[in-house]
Amino acid sequence: MAREPQINEDPTLSLRTVLLSVVGLWLAYFLLTSLRGMILSYELQQAFGLDLQNEMLWRRVIVCLGGAAVTLVLWLLLRLFDMKPMWIKVIAALILALPAAALFAQINETMFAPVQAQINARLEAEGYGQFGRQDTGSVLDDVATRTDPRDGEGEDPSDRVRQAPAQNSMAAQMESFRWLGLLDMAVSRYFLFLAWAALYHAMFTGSLARAAERRGERFRTAAKAAELRSLRYQVNPHFLFNSLNSLSALVMTGKPDRAEAMIQALSNFYRHSLANEPTAFVALEDEFSLQQHYLEIESVRFPERLIPVFELPPELAAARIPGMILQPLVENSVKYGVAGTNRPVTVKVSAREDYGRLAITVCDDGPGAKGLGEPGFGIGLTNVRDRLEALYGKDANITSGPTDIGYCTEIRLPLRTHG
Repeated sequence: MAREPQINEDPTLSLRTVLLSVVGLWLAYFLLTSLRGMILSYELQQAFGLDLQNEMLWRRVIVCLGGAAVTLVLWLLLRLFDMKPMWIKVIAALILALPAAALFAQINETMFAPVQAQINARLEAEGYGQFGRQDTGSVLDDVATRTDPRDGEGEDPSDRVRQAPAQNSMAAQMESFRWLGLLDMAVSRYFLFLAWAALYHAMFTGSLARAAERRGERFRTAAKAAELRSLRYQVNPHFLFNSLNSLSALVMTGKPDRAEAMIQALSNFYRHSLANEPTAFVALEDEFSLQQHYLEIESVRFPERLIPVFELPPELAAARIPGMILQPLVENSVKYGVAGTNRPVTVKVSAREDYGRLAITVCDDGPGAKGLGEPGFGIGLTNVRDRLEALYGKDANITSGPTDIGYCTEIRLPLRTHG
């Protein structure tokens, strides 16, 4: 029996998905900050002759790699809460994004501090106060006023002495500005990490939904397979009961040759019918061959009355149909057509293509299905109808009823050469 394919029901996001989201986040960040840095670097070059674009570019690459590493650490912590309620996930994201943002701000400060020092030194040499850095590789607000080199001319020396404490106070202010810059960077990037955490939770929720859908599909498939097996197994007992009764009658009446022929035909039938998995599809020529074996068995019971006829176009031999789907139909023809009369009865099984669909008919010229009651509601026909509905839905149908010469049943289903 073929093994069922294993279905991955693990709701955890794959590492590949997480890495792609992290790379996408920081690649977008790198491109945006690089564009902004190009504009500001152009302004610095025009105003002060400073060309730091290449210097800031490689540092920005390292900063983004550091941000990606911080994001991966954040993911490792967030995944600990994957199976927790949503409110716990939200609180965890709000808390864990704080140290992530602070760490990223420190990485940014460390990488661009030499560049900032270089910029400040150049600006002081030109007679400007120090500039503060607010973003990755971007020189922004002038946090000190420009001083005119001539402002010191003619001043009282005692004034310079009084200015010394003021200079120390300015140094303290610049250190305060540095910490404020770190805090500003951490707060602004806090929402960046928080947004990625929200994206991760959204992706994981989608993964949970897909896992639930796969489980539901697996259960539906298992239920359908169980239903098909049950319907398939309904075919055999009644037929076997009749065959053993007939075989017993042949033995009791002293007809060993016919009994031996029937045993051989019965053996061939079951060898053929049990070769495939109960829910498997078989080639149409195999199904026709199986029904030939069955009618060979019945021919032992009705040697003078049963005339089997099979018509299968070569181009339809490989068409795939459910295994033993024709058995109840052929059995009905024998039961109600052949057994119900003393004259010869032809049982004809044929197939044809009809506008891209496969049409298979089982007809007999016997007295009809009087034992079935209302046409189309016998146990055998109901079995075939239920199997077709389980396998094809509305794409297949069965019709059954008396004709001018006897009784016919036709099934119509999609014409497939694989499956």
